[in-house]
Amino acid sequence: MKKILTAILILSGIYTTALAQAPNNGEFGINVGLNTSSVQYSGTGENSDYKVGVNFGISGEYYFSDRWGVKAKVIYDQKGWGNGFIQLEDGTEIDGVNYHLNYFTVPIMANWHFGRKRNWYLDFGPYVGFLASANESSNSADIKPLFTSTDVGIAFGLGVKVPVSRTASVFFEYDGQGGLNNVFKDSDGTFQNIRSSFNVGLLFPIGK
Repeated sequence: MKKILTAILILSGIYTTALAQAPNNGEFGINVGLNTSSVQYSGTGENSDYKVGVNFGISGEYYFSDRWGVKAKVIYDQKGWGNGFIQLEDGTEIDGVNYHLNYFTVPIMANWHFGRKRNWYLDFGPYVGFLASANESSNSADIKPLFTSTDVGIAFGLGVKVPVSRTASVFFEYDGQGGLNNVFKDSDGTFQNIRSSFNVGLLFPIGK
């Protein structure tokens, strides 16, 4: 956890410095959220059981106008799924396994601001997630070698921000991710990450 917080602090400093030098307005944000995640199997189109997790993130946005901006995030993302199975080397199959996958996810998104005060926003774009750890619930074994190191997909979100002072706003958002690649290195089919979250955070104007 200490490494995660250190990484977020370092990245927040980089975002703040970059946006402060921008000629137009920008915003820096921090957030926490509640995740629900699963995987979809390409062979049937069915989803696994859902798993609950959390996320912690920072964001930076550069405004091109009062309606459009580009937003980048760095998120510590807990993903995975419930009630799966794992096959041991001797061929034994264990059912009822919960998979815990932790990623550092980086979405780069176009952000459209709308509403009379431009306080609503809709963002969308690609993301890449870097696998930090993977284990399963039956014996907490490290199973990271079974998984691909990156998770690539499409991210989107809908949110609203509410000013609480001249220098800060609270925001509430729904954030979704849909994976495009296989989370397993070797499998009979393609298993793709699906993740939804509800987030709350703070936004601070930079570069004004």
